[in-house]
Amino acid sequence: MDGDTLYPIGELARRTGLTVKTIRFYSDRGIVTPTDRSPAGYRLYDTGAVARLDLVRTLRTLGLDLPTIRRIVDRELSLPEVAAAHAEALAAQIRVLRLRQAVLTVVAERGLTPEETDLMHQLAQLSEDERRDLVGDFLDTVFGGLGADPAFAGVRRTMTPELPDAPEAEQARAWVEWAELALDPDFRAGMRRMAEDLAAERAQGDATGPRRDFAAVVRDLAAPALAAGVDPASPRADPVVAAFADRYAHLCGRPDDAELRRRLLLRLESVNDPRRDRYFRLLAVINGWPAPESLARVLDWSTEALRVRTRR
Repeated sequence: MDGDTLYPIGELARRTGLTVKTIRFYSDRGIVTPTDRSPAGYRLYDTGAVARLDLVRTLRTLGLDLPTIRRIVDRELSLPEVAAAHAEALAAQIRVLRLRQAVLTVVAERGLTPEETDLMHQLAQLSEDERRDLVGDFLDTVFGGLGADPAFAGVRRTMTPELPDAPEAEQARAWVEWAELALDPDFRAGMRRMAEDLAAERAQGDATGPRRDFAAVVRDLAAPALAAGVDPASPRADPVVAAFADRYAHLCGRPDDAELRRRLLLRLESVNDPRRDRYFRLLAVINGWPAPESLARVLDWSTEALRVRTRR
């Protein structure tokens, strides 16, 4: 192409795919200036204007504003630095859009009221600091004031959601649902009772060294009976109930008697709250962990087996 060739604005529009009106607009703002004018006073542009307008169109498509584009094409700003800044801004926008999508999905699936929808929207709009405050407030409600037992520090860590900077859609949705659950006063109270039960057990029993989650202990003892189809009210369930009652007695440092079994029943009923299951499923999605095993069926069996025997 002849470097001395000059194009009228109509030809420039044809070569770039932009409208005459758009090129005139860019020209008036100094983004692409005419090289010369025809005898009749019409603007004429050189071949460099074609490349310049191609760049402008690309940058506009990427969402850059005109003042920034002018500084880039005039070499006043580094394009890589501007691109990095805009990529970061777009990541923030994508995050917001995913959270909004999460709210709308939950609203559609659960048929929420306008008031519930407003709460969901507010939860999705929380800043990073506000999310951290919400998580901290929930965990303080559950574990606050229960002493310096290192067991609680470990459990607290395993119950802490950490939403990534660029969450996937499922993580955003899980966060909104987790936050809703964490704000439920009744759920908070139930989790607090479980933490207090654990603290009381450790105070009464041998609290040294690591200890398995008692729900997992019950699962291991009761799951074979459940799989074998043993009726929790039948005599065949007696040895299973005796086994986890004995483990609980050892844990609490007291004899296996009627009072201990009543306490154990209350303990298992509180652990068997479906919201607890949901909490840990949502937590796993947010943190990118494997889905946790549901203990609902084995805890249903165990609580029924205990309930039958505490009535006798």
